[in-house]
Amino acid sequence: MTVRPAMRILVAGDHFVRNSLITEALRHALDPLGPEPHLTELTLPWPLEPFGKVAEVDEASDAEDALIRALDGVEVCVTQMGPFTERVLAAAPDLRLVVVCRGGPVNVNAAAARAQGVRVCFAPGRNAAATAEFTVGLMLCALRRIPEAHDSLAADGRWDASHYTYENCGLELEDTPVGLIGYGAVGSRVARVLSAFGAKVEVYDPYVRGNVHGMRATSLEALLGRARVLTLHARLTPETRHLIGARELALLPRGAVLVNAARGGLLDTDALCDALDSGQLRSAALDTYEQEPPPPTSRLLRTPHLLMTPHVAGASRSVAQKAARIAAAEVARYVRGEPLAHAL
Repeated sequence: MTVRPAMRILVAGDHFVRNSLITEALRHALDPLGPEPHLTELTLPWPLEPFGKVAEVDEASDAEDALIRALDGVEVCVTQMGPFTERVLAAAPDLRLVVVCRGGPVNVNAAAARAQGVRVCFAPGRNAAATAEFTVGLMLCALRRIPEAHDSLAADGRWDASHYTYENCGLELEDTPVGLIGYGAVGSRVARVLSAFGAKVEVYDPYVRGNVHGMRATSLEALLGRARVLTLHARLTPETRHLIGARELALLPRGAVLVNAARGGLLDTDALCDALDSGQLRSAALDTYEQEPPPPTSRLLRTPHLLMTPHVAGASRSVAQKAARIAAAEVARYVRGEPLAHAL
């Protein structure tokens, strides 16, 4: 009887989805399935070093050479930011499965993986709750100007009573028309939370059928004409790039508030800055940007009434733990010869 050697698995985590989380999840998921796999580790530098485009793939750590060395003899790799370019895949003839610990495997050249016989799966929904919560937090901060009030007291030591004047105090969510563009895993959660606040929720998503929390808009223009608060949750595709530009911002009621924790490319940055400068927008809150990080010369850094965070809406410890568990469950399905739950 031939005994199959222990499976070689590379754990290529980073400083968010840590190797220790992945290895613990793998050992728990694979424990009843036979010999313990041979695990090796590679720590990628994200988020201490930003991701970017690496060769032909997006949002990856620039670590092709290190990944190629670590993949020697490896059958399965679990990663979040590993750059699985055509070059990397061609240099890993034993590789059969790549599990990406994120909502979409944009760091994998899907065509090259298919050509090499490598299956690819990912972890959809891992950060939906975290991103939805953060989005509502940004919305509350932008509506009530919480960061400005904090800065005036904590940073400047001023008890600024002007925050209580009618012209400076903000809106509340109750009875306020809030428009959502996109009703996926994040948008649907945001809609439910906003409904609990008593907001008048309106949703525009031509790709979603069935009931939504709130009212369904018949068109994007109709939603924009009513939304005192606009929050973006669409996917970034060639069709949705700059979905919100100068024309769309002009359709909003004057003094509206905009929140984007989805993808920076959905929003025309210059048009946003123009709308804030002119007062068409009362305030805005961004977690994502067309260029990350924004360059020192970006208008965003000089535009008033703009709250900015560094793409951290999906950053919670629960997200990292969920991602590791989802990935480990996919590896266990592969070992058992079962269909993968989230295959590309």
